[in-house]
Amino acid sequence: MIEELKTAINKIDESMVKKWVADLVLDKTFMGLRFQEVILKRIAKLKGSTYRLANPSEESKGIDGFIGEIPVSIKPESYKTKAMLNEEISVKIIFYEKKKSYFSLDLSQLD
Repeated sequence: MIEELKTAINKIDESMVKKWVADLVLDKTFMGLRFQEVILKRIAKLKGSTYRLANPSEESKGIDGFIGEIPVSIKPESYKTKAMLNEEISVKIIFYEKKKSYFSLDLSQLD
């Protein structure tokens, strides 16, 4: 296993790091935050409620926002397949999948 790690480390180059940073900052962080607000706003409207994004203290607890008084975390569908994450989220999770012109939402934990 250590040999495999050494081999993998040696394959990392500047181009790979730039792609990874761009993906993380532009796609996952910036777009993820925009998706969160759009999703919160839509669900709040459907439920006749209010919404707000989480503050930094709440974010540190895995909370992305609130629908009314209910804290929620918003994750892409791909999050379900990331078993290697040792993250424990103790609030309800809304899963989304970005389609061409809309979001597919899994709201099953909200019911």
